[in-house]
Amino acid sequence: MSIVTRTGDSGSTGLFGGGRVSKAAARLHAYGTVDELNAMIALILTHADLPSRWTPRLTRIQNLLFQVGADLATPLSLPSKVDRIGSPHISELEKWIEAEEPLLPLQTQFLLPGGSPLNAHIHLARTITRRAERWVVAMEREEVLNPSVRIFLNRLSDFFFIAARSVSNEQGIPEVPVDYEP
Repeated sequence: MSIVTRTGDSGSTGLFGGGRVSKAAARLHAYGTVDELNAMIALILTHADLPSRWTPRLTRIQNLLFQVGADLATPLSLPSKVDRIGSPHISELEKWIEAEEPLLPLQTQFLLPGGSPLNAHIHLARTITRRAERWVVAMEREEVLNPSVRIFLNRLSDFFFIAARSVSNEQGIPEVPVDYEP
């Protein structure tokens, strides 16, 4: 079967659970942003300086993001072909955060993203996650969704913040607090 179907040429796309919607719909922005996030994680995984212990977690997140996308592409009123995101997935992220956070210096100020290309890319993943979360919230204004998707994305952005700090800490890159002075 060819990737070229021409069914989207009119500006609509088929949903995983059936039916068609506009490519401008909040649903498409939500799962399209999740897809963008997955590509950003792929970029992070190409960094030679990424400590190897992060690879399994990031690969796991990539797989979970496909579940998030399927969840968003399937109206809640229809049976899903893929298991929906739930509390076990959220707990998994929370455990990773809880394991890393105590290893970091106490944060008392807002921090500038960056310090290395790897850190900047992890922060970019965090901001893409936040955008996906905003689109999910917008989508929730139009229809009932699996609330675990929003919670998962919220927790995932926290994970990326901690991951960026952890990677910089492991590499000896100092954190730079925000300077509000003119």
